[in-house]
Amino acid sequence: MPQLLLCADDFAFSPAVSGVIAELAANGRLNATSCMAVLPNWRADSAMLVGLPNTVAIGLHLVLTGEKPVTTMPRLAPGGDLPAINPLGRMAARGDLPLAEIAQEIAAQFDRFEDAMGRAPDFVDGHQHSHALPGIREIVLAETAARAPNAWLRTCEDGLGAMLARPFRGKALASAYHSRGFRAAAAAQGLACNDGFAGHYGFAGDYAAIFPRFLKRAGARHLVMCHPGAGWREGDAIASARLQEAAALATLPIAELAAAHGLTFSA
Repeated sequence: MPQLLLCADDFAFSPAVSGVIAELAANGRLNATSCMAVLPNWRADSAMLVGLPNTVAIGLHLVLTGEKPVTTMPRLAPGGDLPAINPLGRMAARGDLPLAEIAQEIAAQFDRFEDAMGRAPDFVDGHQHSHALPGIREIVLAETAARAPNAWLRTCEDGLGAMLARPFRGKALASAYHSRGFRAAAAAQGLACNDGFAGHYGFAGDYAAIFPRFLKRAGARHLVMCHPGAGWREGDAIASARLQEAAALATLPIAELAAAHGLTFSA
């Protein structure tokens, strides 16, 4: 039977965000979380993941936008901070990325994950889906194949009808376009991906009412990203949405909603 993978992105964005994600996972409200090992509080926050059910997949959320990198990156982060996603995407489209710098940074983020968790990640994705950009994807796939060959990777690819049936279809279509070919490239490396991807919305409105729409036209391994959290961190444009998502995910009948759309949910 098709499976729902409900993944909270941005673990370690802040201790408050990490605490909410860990609590939801412990209470069977999530079955995956994606970790920002680039952040200085990652190692301390990773202790919150100890003891979670074995059904909760713990992945690496590679960060190449908006934060301070682990390594020195004079071309990509000359002022100390990584660029926003749109400039990074334009650089990728022009073939103007400092690939050696990026490869070193990705390896360092894998190192930080493994140092804290004592093992490879269960899956790999990227903050703002930057892992799927041309040039970057080849590095991510090679590093994953070498260091986490049993891990799966996130792709935003999905069927046109499925994306049109869900919220915020323009963003979903754009993400799928930028991810085109990613699943095939992963398969060439012997790596698996999710089958079905949802979770895009405008970070406003009634999340509890929006959530069931993410389950429409689900794939066989249907990945829904979410961003629950709490607290406030400078520059967090979705701080209010994190609170709304956390409250909804704590109470929604997730397993029942999944079953109504032909999905199993194990958490």
